[in-house]
Order: sequence, then C-alpha cells, then structure tokens
Amino acid sequence: MAIYEGAGVALVTPFKENRDVNYEKLEELVEEQIALGTDSIIACGTTGEASTMTHEEHLDVIKFVCQVTKKRIPVIAGTGSNCTETAVYLSEEAEKHGADGLLLVSPYYNKATQNGLKAHFKAVADMVKIPILLYNIPGRTGVTIAAETIADLCLHVSNIVGVKEASGNFSAIADIMNLTDGRVDLYSGNDDQIVPMLSLGGKGVISVLSNIAPSQTHEICESYFKGDVKRSAALQLAAIPLINALFCEVNPIPVKAALNLMGKAAGPMRLPLTEMEPKNQERLREAMKAYGIL
Repeated sequence: MAIYEGAGVALVTPFKENRDVNYEKLEELVEEQIALGTDSIIACGTTGEASTMTHEEHLDVIKFVCQVTKKRIPVIAGTGSNCTETAVYLSEEAEKHGADGLLLVSPYYNKATQNGLKAHFKAVADMVKIPILLYNIPGRTGVTIAAETIADLCLHVSNIVGVKEASGNFSAIADIMNLTDGRVDLYSGNDDQIVPMLSLGGKGVISVLSNIAPSQTHEICESYFKGDVKRSAALQLAAIPLINALFCEVNPIPVKAALNLMGKAAGPMRLPLTEMEPKNQERLREAMKAYGIL
C-alpha cells in the first residue's frame, strides 16, 4: 500500500521576521492544505528549509505538523542527511513524533558509491518501522541513485517502498518501473512532469506548486486516476507558466514569495537563501495573475 496517492505538498516552513519558526502560520498552512484537498504533507523537505534548521527545530516542526494534522492525511517527514548517524537519529525521532512515512534524500557532498547508498539507506530502514521514500535529486546532491539501486532497495528492504524522482531522466525512471515490475511507489519530484510520471505508473507528486494551488494540483492527479487523462494533461499544461516562474530562482525562494504575495505571511528566507530578485518577483506576480490565484 502506498503512503498516499495524489498530490502531496512539499510544505514551506513560515518564519517570523527574526527567522524563528512561525508556528501560528504553520498551523494555518496545514489546515488550508487539508481543507483544499491535499493528499499528504511533506514536512521539512527542501522546500521546508530543513537544511538551515537545528536538529531540535527540525524535529519540533515535524512533531507540530503531526499534531495539527491529527492523522487526517499522512505526514511524511524529511529526515535525510549526508551523515548516516544523523539520518538515523532524525528518522527515529520523527517516527516517535507520529510521522507516517519518511523522505530520505541521497547523501550529498560525500558522493557515496551505489554500494554506499545502499548501506546508508538500509542503516536507516533497519532502525524504523514506518515506510520510507528515497529522494533522487542529483541536481542538488551531486549524486544519482541508479535505477538498479532504487529497484534493489525497494524489492529487498521491506519498509523502503518508493522514490521521489526529481532527476528528470525518464529513461532511468522507466528502468525503475521495469526492474520492479511496477512494485515501487513512484512520485514525481517535478511539478512540470506530474502527468508523464503518472503514465509510467506513478502514485502522484510531491509538489511545490501545491503550496499555492493545492486544489488544482490535487485535481491533476485525481483526473488522471479517474481515467480523464485529457483533462489531467490540460490542467498540467495550464500550470506550466506558473511552475516555470516558481523555479526561475532556486526553490523555495519563489514559492515563499508567492505565498507572501497572497497574504499568507510565509515570511523571509534563512541565509544563504535571499529574497527574490525584483524582476523575477514581477514575473511570478504576472504568472500568478494569469493562473487566477492572485
């Protein structure tokens, strides 16, 4: 059984002006996502700026999101690290705090071999019982989790159940599904590739777009699952200009700017991320207006 099917939101972490976590706004964002049809919440991923949180903040945010969500929809906690011991610690604690699943990014900077990646992910999986999604995003980590490695882990480690694929390499993604005979929970890590990923047997998306257009992102998936592929594709294509604007600077700079433009008080970034350049913010504003959300 998949942790979820449909649109999971890679949730931002709102900050106050002093860069403390704004838990009041975080609760509002979680409640809005649930009300508008989001199928799962991913806390403390890339979009949630987990890389600039202390371990205590990281786990406090995961615990808080689990408490607010109250099992209405699954919460998947981002607990990856380039240090295996840290990934184990964060994963164990997230499980204790009520997370329904974990998202483990490949170890970055170290540039482990494929055998090293297997050993890393197995070490985490051995210490928890909840299901795990691997996260393949070589553009950020400098490491590709090979299709054969993903297939081996999903077939032979009971609680490694799937992968968030953000490589954009559809040949490799097709290999994953072929090598596993489709027995892997595949999620798109790119908002502009939801429908193509679903066509290969994907379960849904872990979405940045869903922060500002949750019902629309959910509907892309729902239409596909109901058999209305033409509508799903049309919804996907209609969102492309906005998606492109959301990634004209490094994520999550634009999506936080978008939430602030919508009056949702997501707050500032933490360094080394900085506020969106004015010309790009204007591009984002126009895309949001054209899409009908501003």
